[in-house]
Amino acid sequence: MMASMDVAGLAAELAPVLPKDAVITDRQRLRTYECDGLAHYRVIPALVVLPETADQVAAVVKACAARRIPFVARGSGTGLSGGALPHADGVLIVMSKMRDILEIDRDNQRAVVQPGVINLQLTKATQPDGYYFAPDPSSQQVCSIGGNLAENSGGAHCLKYGFTAGHVTGVEFVTPLGELVQIGGKAVDFPGYDLLGAIVGSEGTLGIATTVTVRLTRLPETVQTVLAAFDDTDSAGQAVSAIIGAGVIPAAIEMMDALAIEAAEAAVQCGYPEGAGAVLIVEVDGAQATVDRQFEQVTAFCTQAGAFEMRIAEDDAQRALFWRGRKSAFAAVGRISPDYIVQDGVIPRTVLPEVLRRIGELSEEKGIRVANVFHAGDGNLHPLVLFDGAVDGQRERAEEVSGAIIDLCIEHGGSITGEHGVGSDKARYMPKMFGDNDLDTMQLVRCAFDPGGISNPGKVFPTPRLCGEVPGVKRGAHPLVEAGLAEQF
Repeated sequence: MMASMDVAGLAAELAPVLPKDAVITDRQRLRTYECDGLAHYRVIPALVVLPETADQVAAVVKACAARRIPFVARGSGTGLSGGALPHADGVLIVMSKMRDILEIDRDNQRAVVQPGVINLQLTKATQPDGYYFAPDPSSQQVCSIGGNLAENSGGAHCLKYGFTAGHVTGVEFVTPLGELVQIGGKAVDFPGYDLLGAIVGSEGTLGIATTVTVRLTRLPETVQTVLAAFDDTDSAGQAVSAIIGAGVIPAAIEMMDALAIEAAEAAVQCGYPEGAGAVLIVEVDGAQATVDRQFEQVTAFCTQAGAFEMRIAEDDAQRALFWRGRKSAFAAVGRISPDYIVQDGVIPRTVLPEVLRRIGELSEEKGIRVANVFHAGDGNLHPLVLFDGAVDGQRERAEEVSGAIIDLCIEHGGSITGEHGVGSDKARYMPKMFGDNDLDTMQLVRCAFDPGGISNPGKVFPTPRLCGEVPGVKRGAHPLVEAGLAEQF
């Protein structure tokens, strides 16, 4: 077990190190940080700090390590897996004040930013030079680069451009012992172990990034976007399979079902075609000649699959309206349901119709509505399980449906998460995807970074595994454990 937390002692120690009012102990103010975007889980932290420099972050972590106090890093709090859920006896390190773009290196197509920089802010800053930051989560107007890195976030355009991992080349990083180190940089690759690959997507369990060096992508010569309406998701799914099967890789292929469309219309009046059982938003970008050829193929496949209406964006304003409905979908369901669970699983594209039909059956069996919004091009589902927590039994049935959807993804050869992470929400599903040896090996990596088990503890792994002696692995205790400088968790 970890030592009990001396909140007053730690707060007093950190007060001279941090800016005025950057140490929060008042319980009402602490409640502001009790959850991330997955409000289903709530924990009030014992202490919140808001550093403004890397040295301040390192000082906070070093103080936590010395006292064996757990810490959790938080960015904008838009995560959807409970990854930034505070520790009740720990420190929440909020990175939102570290929001400076430190450098835009146009010649090398790189930018160096602090972790609190907002995703869309970076794109707006680099567009005048002809570049942008390609990973674009639906929350890009508010989510931070540091959070994108922690969760390896994707977005609508990850089909062509990939997840955050492919766009980060270096980090300045505070280890769980409070050391400030540089990993990677502006170069494409560095010799030695791929430590950067381990850090991106580690959900804050290996330490805290204090600056991030990212790859910038050149703005495409041209962009074409079509909104195609279908009678049902099966027909839309056929169009997706045909497009990808022909070797066409659009920048994005997004699908929404009728319930998701209803929510988006109620929230932002996006004006999607009436009577649609599903819509596809397909965007193609690149060189003019390539876009013209691919867009012709895309519209032909949509017609063959039964699209009863297609709208081609005539300008950026109309394109933005198409995307407004899709990117507002998660929040929009609040217009048609008082509560909801956002799920995130991945399946092969070929089983999309089958899985969607089974989700519909689960919905009917449990009396729980499910709105489907997803990255159809790469099979990343985002079912929104709707319920009313004030009605007896609905919350429990919604959780059953949510879990059954994850089971469906695994049964069909998919994954429990595509871009939202494991966090607190999905740790219990990890043994369904991985055996004990796999989980023990993952824990060996975690223990190498964090032998004391204080960096975002209790996340990702279903049960505590000990640093020093991992079950099933014959090895000696970590030197820091033997020296009494780190504790098994």
